[in-house]
Amino acid sequence: MENLELEILFQDEFFIAVNKPAGMLVHRTNIAFEENVLIAERLLREQTGKKVYPLHRIDRPTSGVLVFGLSSEAASLVQPLFPTDDVKKYYLTVVRGYMSENHGIIDHPLKKKLYGDLQDAKSEYWSISQNEIQIASTSRYPTSRYSLLKVHPHTGRMHQIRRHLAHDRHYVIGDSTHGDNRQNHFFKNTFGMENLLLHAWQFEFVHPFNKEPIKLQSRIPDYFIDICKKLGLSVPI
Repeated sequence: MENLELEILFQDEFFIAVNKPAGMLVHRTNIAFEENVLIAERLLREQTGKKVYPLHRIDRPTSGVLVFGLSSEAASLVQPLFPTDDVKKYYLTVVRGYMSENHGIIDHPLKKKLYGDLQDAKSEYWSISQNEIQIASTSRYPTSRYSLLKVHPHTGRMHQIRRHLAHDRHYVIGDSTHGDNRQNHFFKNTFGMENLLLHAWQFEFVHPFNKEPIKLQSRIPDYFIDICKKLGLSVPI
């Protein structure tokens, strides 16, 4: 891990974007006490020789596009845009069951940091692929259904996608916090997989200096593609 380098997706004089692997923190937190924990901010600083400023967060078990400013000024110009249409994030995720609609919106308030006052929260989803496998994941049904979704969180609440999909009982596979442990055990025992199947796939923002639209896309992890193939789900290229 000493020579690990992050895959750079985009870089100019103001911003740099990388494909964060699952299991890596964005920055040091008070809840990560491991001595050898991997931190994207530190690795990228060592890799580029420049100080970097995270524009947003991705949960530790989530992979995908992560954008940094190369100055505090650049970061401060983009961070306020996240609640607007000037910044759009699209995730890929595998969930239990079939969605009732191919395209829909989950508009359900969520508590701040899992406690306290409710905050408005809205997630938009598109069903990319769905399939029924001839294997029982629980004792209730002889077969199991799964869907591959693209999800755009219009708001940025803590664990928003995972909590919204859990609210609709379409649990994200591999989610040990808000998911279905029976499904997680099934995937571990049947496929040897323990990863969270949530990937920050695409990121779009309006460059605050030249006003050009920037569209980024990250490579989907091999374990994600492999499990989709085993489930008969078609992964977008």
